[in-house]
Amino acid sequence: MRPRLAALLAALLLATGCATGTPSTTGTPSTTGTPPAGQFSATDIAWLQLSVAMAERLLPILDLVPDRTTDPAWRRLATRIETSERIHLTRSRRLLADSGAPVANPHEGHDMPGMVTDEELTALRSATGRTFHRLAAGHLRAHLTQSVRIASAEQQGGSDPAATGLAATVVRAGTADLARLDHLDRAPTLPPVPAARQ
Repeated sequence: MRPRLAALLAALLLATGCATGTPSTTGTPSTTGTPPAGQFSATDIAWLQLSVAMAERLLPILDLVPDRTTDPAWRRLATRIETSERIHLTRSRRLLADSGAPVANPHEGHDMPGMVTDEELTALRSATGRTFHRLAAGHLRAHLTQSVRIASAEQQGGSDPAATGLAATVVRAGTADLARLDHLDRAPTLPPVPAARQ
């Protein structure tokens, strides 16, 4: 199970052209190696780097919610997800620093599953009400689904206990938020915000 899921994470990175080749702190670049507990493998580092990149792309969407919808349920969900994402982002950055991995984001400018593009963000900035809900829900669902998928791979295939522990937290939070999003997506929405607020 562990090698298969570690290979899944490697395959996800390769499929998007984002395999970093970053060596682990043990000097073993393979994602299937298992360094001693407390040492970061290439799987750990690749997952942390990808998680940081994904969170950095999601936060601008969540920042739009207060000005793009008057729906209190949407605002509550956005606040909940933003809080979780910022906590996970801070922990991921700290673990990357502990691992000795390069500070530069190897996924800068990449368009990958679960990441909103600049064009999509522009469309969101001009949308309100139901249109905004539809677009935002699609991006949130894509992000959360991909986050849970790669965190599951890290949880089972990673080596560092702090990294795999964070992955387990991401899986739990992401799965719960997906359920909340599904419920919210089926609920009636409020009218768009007045044009004066745009």
